[in-house]
Order: sequence, then C-alpha cells, then structure tokens
Amino acid sequence: MTTNEALINYSLRLGDSSLILGQRMAEWCSNGPILEEDIAMTNLSLDLIGQARMMLTYAGKLEGNGKSEDDLAYGREEREFYNTLLSERPNGHFGETVVRNFLHDAFFYHLYDSLKNSKDEMFAAHAAKSIKEVSYHLRHSSEWLVRLGDGTEESHTKVQESLNDLWEYTGDLFEMNQVDEILIKESIAVDLNDVKKEWDKTINAVLKRAILNRPEDAYMHSGRLNAIHSEYLGHMIAEMQFLQRAYPNAEW
Repeated sequence: MTTNEALINYSLRLGDSSLILGQRMAEWCSNGPILEEDIAMTNLSLDLIGQARMMLTYAGKLEGNGKSEDDLAYGREEREFYNTLLSERPNGHFGETVVRNFLHDAFFYHLYDSLKNSKDEMFAAHAAKSIKEVSYHLRHSSEWLVRLGDGTEESHTKVQESLNDLWEYTGDLFEMNQVDEILIKESIAVDLNDVKKEWDKTINAVLKRAILNRPEDAYMHSGRLNAIHSEYLGHMIAEMQFLQRAYPNAEW
C-alpha cells in the first residue's frame, strides 16, 4: 500500500464517520423531545456534515479521478464506506441517541486533539477546525447524559441499558491496520492506543457524574477497517442516496 492510498482511506474513515452520524442526527429534525433540542440536534447534524464535506473533498482530490464530495457520499455502495460501527447505530429513544453520541463525541474530541498536530496540512486544518465544534458536541451529550443518568429512576434505567447495549461497538473505534502504521510512521495519523487512554478518562469521569456503571469490556464488534457493517447502514444509505440515484447529476 502506498502513502497516497493510505491517505485516501484515512480521509474516507474520517469523512464517512461524520457523514453517517450527521445523517442519523438529521433524522431527529422535527422529532426532538423539546423545541430547543430539535434545533440543537439539527445543528449538530450540520456540523458533522460540514466536517464530512472537507474530508470527502480531500479524498476525491487524492484519488485524482475527478470525484466530488457528492460523488463519494451518494455514489458508493455499502461495502465502500469506512465509518465507525457506532455512528450507524439507530437513534432509538432520546437517551439512546445521547449515549451513542457521547461515546462517539469523546472519540472525535481526543482524535482531533491529537490530529491537529499532523504533518499533513489538510488533516491538521480539519482537526483544528472540527475540534471547536466537537468540543460543543461533547459538552452537549455529556450534560444530557448526566441529567438523564442522575435523573428519574426511569431515565437512569433507560440510559444504563443503552450504554450496556452500545458498549460492544466502542472497540471498533480504536482498531488499527496497515493504513495507520504507514501514516503514523510519517507523523500524519495518530496512535489510537493513545487516544483510547484519553477517551477512557473522559468516559469514566462523565459516567461517575451520571451515576452510571461502565460496562465491562467483553465481546467487541469490528468491521470499520474492512468496510463491513451492520444491517442498519444499507437501509440508511438507500434512503440517503435515493434522490441522487433517481435523478443523477440533477441540479437544483
């Protein structure tokens, strides 16, 4: 594998994870539990899709075949996406969305905090810009998790169940392969083992405030690195890509 091929794959990982999580958050539009949260979650979606655009545009440029961000978002099949498994999990109830986002927000925050020092100018710029948005995302999901975990008996039970269910998808966040090895040697990518240490600190601190029990590390799903996904991604991208596939190259 060449360095350019590794850069393309790394760009798609970042872009796809933001795109898919952004699409999930867009599903909350007009469905939020209160008006303020309806607007907040829609804005989170816009932030994530903006982050996706930057990385997908970069991936298209690196490929050198003229593909745009739209081509990569709407023209690829399920087995060509490299997003995290956690990002494609269904929204479920509001508390479940909060748990999923919290686990993912903490990952993005510490990833970008390290990646802003990348020797690749595009990755460094992307991380420096994105961490400003992700800092808010993490604060938003953390405070809601504390509010729900340390709330009523029902809210506590629901978010603890969601945490238990989603925990087995967190191992996928930190898996690495040849792409990481190549780019880490060139000081472009970051060692996810180091990110995991910081992620653990954040997770433990917020769960303590929320009076929630951290699940034990047992079986962990994986697949992101090989573009293997759950059954949910195919349904999501079919809906996401419908208009573009029905009317190719249409302009509005």
